[in-house]
Amino acid sequence: MAVDGIVIVDKPAGMTSHDVVSRVRRLARTRRVGHAGTLDPMATGVLVLGVERATRLLGHLALEDKSYEATIRLGVATQTDDAEGEVVSRTPAGHVTTEQIHAGVAELTGEILQVPSAVSAVKVGGERAYRKVRAGQRVELPPRRVVVSRFDVREIRRLGDEVDLDVVVDCSSGTYIRALARDLGAKLGVGGHLRALRRTRVGRYGLDRARPLAELEEDFQVQPIAEVAAETFPRYDLDAETARLVGFGQRLPHVRLGAGRVAMFGPDGRFLALYEDTEQGARPVAVFAG
Repeated sequence: MAVDGIVIVDKPAGMTSHDVVSRVRRLARTRRVGHAGTLDPMATGVLVLGVERATRLLGHLALEDKSYEATIRLGVATQTDDAEGEVVSRTPAGHVTTEQIHAGVAELTGEILQVPSAVSAVKVGGERAYRKVRAGQRVELPPRRVVVSRFDVREIRRLGDEVDLDVVVDCSSGTYIRALARDLGAKLGVGGHLRALRRTRVGRYGLDRARPLAELEEDFQVQPIAEVAAETFPRYDLDAETARLVGFGQRLPHVRLGAGRVAMFGPDGRFLALYEDTEQGARPVAVFAG
């Protein structure tokens, strides 16, 4: 029987997130595997997966903040805003100064309105935008509000008419790094696209906790759901009778938990549910018992 828990994968280039899910399904011997936050095939790095009941826990793990290391090329724009797309324009970028680059980056830092890439997975009329683009249809996506809390240029490499920037980005969920590359190139008047992308962190999970698929093939291990809950949320230990009520998802009128969501554990150490305070007492947010 598969263990309920999470797996942190260091995704290799060339695989879709669904490819990784399929591989982990085979290793875990269950169909109940899901991921939190897609990575494009060209990207590498942290991909958080839930196994069995932990697939339902993923949405509660505060995985909205993400960190990336990326390379942006100025002087070339592509159809997909990344290195896998067809080149649509070339504009010499050798004249762009370091000061102009930093000024452009500053304009794309903070809370910004960002138009997702046309080949993104955003749904338009019930269909993924990238499918419409590949079918030859024109897609215009509305801007969305995202937060880029950090956008640092680590290195600038001048390659004749083109300029490569190694950058580090911390951002909210839903931010497209290739859209940042596109928009930076547009601000500088030379076009730009994403050359390489590595996700280094999703929420509290960084590369130090991620394992390559090859390692998982040799030694597949899941962090048990109880450990995940205990390290993520405040812990509340229950007596046997209250644990029985929690297992059925009942309110606890006389229990006060304090602010935020709390992990409820039975006397046997089993993780049973997430609860939160209300004026009427503690109420269930998600029940994992059974």
